[in-house]
Amino acid sequence: MATEAPVQMPSLADGGTEMLAWMRRMRDEHPLWADATGMHHVFRYADVQAVMSDPARFSSNIGRIWPNFDAEQLSANLPWLDPPDHRRLRQLVSQAFTPKTVAGLRPRIAAIATELIAATPDGEFDFVEHVAYPLPVIVIAELLGLPPADRAFFRECADRLLGIGGAGSDSTRELGEVIADANKALKDYLTAEARRQRENRSGGLIGALASAELDGRRLTDVQVATVSGLLLTAGHITTTMVLGNALLCLRDNPNTEARVRADRSLVPAALEEVIRQRPPFHRVLRMSTQDVAVAGRMVPAGTFILASTLSANHDERQFPDPDLFDVDRYPNRHIGFGHGIHFCLGAPLGRAETEIALNLLFDEFAELAVSGEPVFHESEFYGARQMAVSTRRS
Repeated sequence: MATEAPVQMPSLADGGTEMLAWMRRMRDEHPLWADATGMHHVFRYADVQAVMSDPARFSSNIGRIWPNFDAEQLSANLPWLDPPDHRRLRQLVSQAFTPKTVAGLRPRIAAIATELIAATPDGEFDFVEHVAYPLPVIVIAELLGLPPADRAFFRECADRLLGIGGAGSDSTRELGEVIADANKALKDYLTAEARRQRENRSGGLIGALASAELDGRRLTDVQVATVSGLLLTAGHITTTMVLGNALLCLRDNPNTEARVRADRSLVPAALEEVIRQRPPFHRVLRMSTQDVAVAGRMVPAGTFILASTLSANHDERQFPDPDLFDVDRYPNRHIGFGHGIHFCLGAPLGRAETEIALNLLFDEFAELAVSGEPVFHESEFYGARQMAVSTRRS
């Protein structure tokens, strides 16, 4: 018999222990749950996948009902677009993330990762600060064609937009102002950069987007800036989370770490299992466009639905023994990088970055262990903000 539904979900501040236990209960007893705000949460793999697979009934166009969003920015915000607008813009942007393009980036990714790892202090250091964060930031900045001298600026903007390290604010209003200021600063910077790269015919992705045509028309500078800002922020946080989560999964499974170190052909499968167990973005937001059945119950049109990819990836109905970290798990149809038309655009790049970095870390360090408890993100991202590691070089 189902117990009474909880009042609220747990935080992720403990690294997910309480959340995972809570989600197991929700999958069994409350597969569709409405919280105090009226938001409906979905937990089972089949239901989460169904919500993510049907943009006609579960819209991603969330920005249209919220005030104070610039229409020009919304028109190029891929996560908030539905077909056919989403398809046209994604086809244009995805050319920069094809397997062939990413393969060509691998030597440069390896060079950046090698430099970062070699520069780490001996003994103990913050893995996020020294490796997991700067690697994807530098890679995506170079891909966009941004000047190296400006990295500190856009890293600061990204930090504020994503809430990394806290905004130093005591109120939701002040936090909103911090995010709005960062959004404007990044928008203004990238808009000017789009204009500069178009005029100079620069070879970066921003220049390519600024010169490309969509339905016979070029993207505006603001649209180019919006797409670029998305790639810069969401694009790098994914790799940052996966790299940190890989160390956590290996910490909890030392026999598996020894096996993967000895047989590097297992690195890709190990990383897929990391993404299943600890997806960087643990939920997605949709809105029902009509009265629709979800998890066996009717949900009215206009309802916000939070589909939990974290819960889905731990659903016993899909994954036998889901709490086991199993590099031999096959097939591993996780949805840690999303599903459907909004499957992570940068997944090929993120996979390449994490695979290269993990191999190089194994090469450099005979011992690499998480020391103490990391400081975790509490809500939007599933991973560490700070993670001390102790090391012994090979």
